[in-house]
Amino acid sequence: MTVADLILHGAVVRTADRSRPLATALAVAQGRLIAVGSDDEVLATAGPDSEVRDLAGATIVPGLVDVHNHHLMAGEADLFQLAFPPTASLDEVLEAVRTCAAGLGPDEWVVGEAFGSVLLDEFSHAETRARFDEAAGGRPVVLTDDSHHNRFANSAALEAAGIHIDTPDPAQGRIVRDAETGEPTGLLMEAATLAVTEALDRNLARTPERYRRASARAIEILHSFGITAFQDAAATVEIMGALRDLDVDGDLHAWVVSSLLSSEFLFANTPVGDELVARREEFRTPHHRPDFVKVALDGVPPTYTGAFLTPYLPSPDHGHAHCGVTTMDPAHLTDWLTRTAAQGLGAKIHCTGDAAVRIALDAIAAVRAGGDTTSRYQIAHGQFVHPDDRQRFVDLDVSADISPFLWFPGVIPDAIAQVRPQPEAAHLQPNRDLVDRGVLVAGGSDWPVSVSPNPWEGIQGLVTRADPLGRAPGTLWPEQALTLAEAFEVFTVNAATAMGLGDVTGSLVVGKSADFVVLDQDPFAVEIDRVVHTRAIETWFAGRRVFTA
Repeated sequence: MTVADLILHGAVVRTADRSRPLATALAVAQGRLIAVGSDDEVLATAGPDSEVRDLAGATIVPGLVDVHNHHLMAGEADLFQLAFPPTASLDEVLEAVRTCAAGLGPDEWVVGEAFGSVLLDEFSHAETRARFDEAAGGRPVVLTDDSHHNRFANSAALEAAGIHIDTPDPAQGRIVRDAETGEPTGLLMEAATLAVTEALDRNLARTPERYRRASARAIEILHSFGITAFQDAAATVEIMGALRDLDVDGDLHAWVVSSLLSSEFLFANTPVGDELVARREEFRTPHHRPDFVKVALDGVPPTYTGAFLTPYLPSPDHGHAHCGVTTMDPAHLTDWLTRTAAQGLGAKIHCTGDAAVRIALDAIAAVRAGGDTTSRYQIAHGQFVHPDDRQRFVDLDVSADISPFLWFPGVIPDAIAQVRPQPEAAHLQPNRDLVDRGVLVAGGSDWPVSVSPNPWEGIQGLVTRADPLGRAPGTLWPEQALTLAEAFEVFTVNAATAMGLGDVTGSLVVGKSADFVVLDQDPFAVEIDRVVHTRAIETWFAGRRVFTA
């Protein structure tokens, strides 16, 4: 019999394992779980050198799993950038920029996030750009919106990026222009942001050490919320290099799955597509798996770039029949998925509109019809899924990567309601229907698009369909609520399975990695509106304590 290095007993152990959902103790040896069960069963693994702790009734859950975040972006923002909430008004954003700029040198850039989508109209005027010029004292200013698809640049930043009145809109992007003068207002949508990203890269001197620091800081924050596994939803050479270097040095204390960028989405001046896929094995380590590609198949509804089956509400810029477009035509997408599947890669496909979801499913159907039955596919976000397409997730073995942080009442749903007709606009995330059909629903934060990666916000929101933090009133489509047990699985075993880590983590089962969290309360023993207040007291990864409150 294997002797335990560590035994925790006298606990409420919620395993996320349906064959044995509850236990009172667990034992760890060499980073793996060797026993999960009753106190008597587990204490039998003790030896003379075992550390044995009585938790006096505290609750243990598996290490939580985030199927969709942009961890290095979040770490960089935490370490190096100006932060303000997406609920901030334009005046509040201006004041934050003014305060930040006052502490900078004359040539330093003000870089911050994330202004709310409901402010897009206010950022669409040349007068707004002038106000930011004054607030920053002439310094360049670049701000990201809450979707992270769009940016605002003031006059100095536009000049550095080479954007002026005669600059044409790039393919799949838009430079918003003043209605009277035609000059750029500073609001840049989708691919139009890349020129500013390139200018930032030239001025910020991003180094491997900066990337490593940002990655490590983000993982520290994730540990503080009990997260021990995550999928980076838009990975570059630089991001994966940071993860590789951390793991080689013994400092990567999380399971990480990367989604390799198929195109220049969010980042510039970095290999994408086939070039990046060809290099993926350079970055594989024991805890880092570059096993997915990322396709940003459409944009986001507030900027009319999500792809829908029916038109947006009429607007002066888009007319009465605009449905949005996809970034790849169906044949191109099918070819890309077929070629990457042949190389053993799954795909995370960003789809915010129901037309994008349908096109993605059609392409996956072609891959399956070609004989591939093992590649993992995730439809990311999928706020809007046509009823005719929901069963296809099951039939094609496609996971739903959902971000409840983004759809419970608040800024983003309010912005969607300004451009999409009712009742459709309020019918986001048909999670009850998906779960009832047997779809594997996996939870992600999309942090830093969400302010926090706290999984308990997502878990409570899945159950209540309300804002767990009380920032906005009401509920969104409450008929689609999940049970607490289902929501718990969404952020544990389901997410791990969707990432290809179901045999390694996500539930407390003998043989899996000893990834678990000691909590300050049992989320199943409190009122549902108190679940969001659940806190990690200790986070353990592979049998090692990586966070203590």
